[in-house]
Amino acid sequence: MDKSTLLRYKGYVKTPSLFKSSDFTEIDALKLPLTYKLLDTDSKFKNHRLGKLVEEFVFHQLKQQPDVQGIIENIQIQKEQQTIGEIDALFYEKEKPVHLEIVYKFYLYDTFQSYTNPLSYWIGPNRKDALSYKLEKLKNKQFPLLYRIETKNQLKDYNINIAEVSQKLYFKAQLFLPYRRNNINIGAINEQCVYGFYISYKDINVFETYKFYIPEKLDWLIDPHVNVEWQDFNLAKDIIEKQIKENRSPLVWLKVNNTKFEKCFITFW
Repeated sequence: MDKSTLLRYKGYVKTPSLFKSSDFTEIDALKLPLTYKLLDTDSKFKNHRLGKLVEEFVFHQLKQQPDVQGIIENIQIQKEQQTIGEIDALFYEKEKPVHLEIVYKFYLYDTFQSYTNPLSYWIGPNRKDALSYKLEKLKNKQFPLLYRIETKNQLKDYNINIAEVSQKLYFKAQLFLPYRRNNINIGAINEQCVYGFYISYKDINVFETYKFYIPEKLDWLIDPHVNVEWQDFNLAKDIIEKQIKENRSPLVWLKVNNTKFEKCFITFW
């Protein structure tokens, strides 16, 4: 088990649930411990996409729960030999079947536009994703997938009665506020999910005295720490600029001093 995998797993476990209640999602939230347990040395996680790696982490944690049995992972639902959707997991909790959908996101609080829905202010770093869109997709596509005839037919192999299945959502997120705008009221969102801030690339010179580290995407899960190869401002700026020109907003760690670190996105917008 390499050190980076351990740190990613720890970062995933510690990330809080995005919502304080199920009022906005209309789906019960799955609760798993936020306490970190050491992984077995033979634990293997094969995915190199962040979302899929998080799913593996969730499955691993589920298997440690005494009330959970019979986990079926990533069920591809087929119609006429085409995949029409995927159920993240089915399992038995206290002998009752559960359909689980898993979400792990990074959202920035948008100040460029005004929205009627307060959840619409939370967007992805590249402005291609939004919390309100994800919730609509969960409500109108991902959870209803369970009740399609194709799903019912496939689940016959597992002796699962659809009528008995309850549905749960496991939604974790890291949130980032505009630089020096900590007074934003985020309402029903869990304030413990705020991990840092974001700033536009055009204003990056305010950090010219800091050291930088630009983690690969899988390491976005990790809290900043001292034991990485820090870069000076000019070298980091050149690397960041290449991503900015491709309309990508990288996540960076900032070393303010030997004991203070910040996590932030440098946005192209």
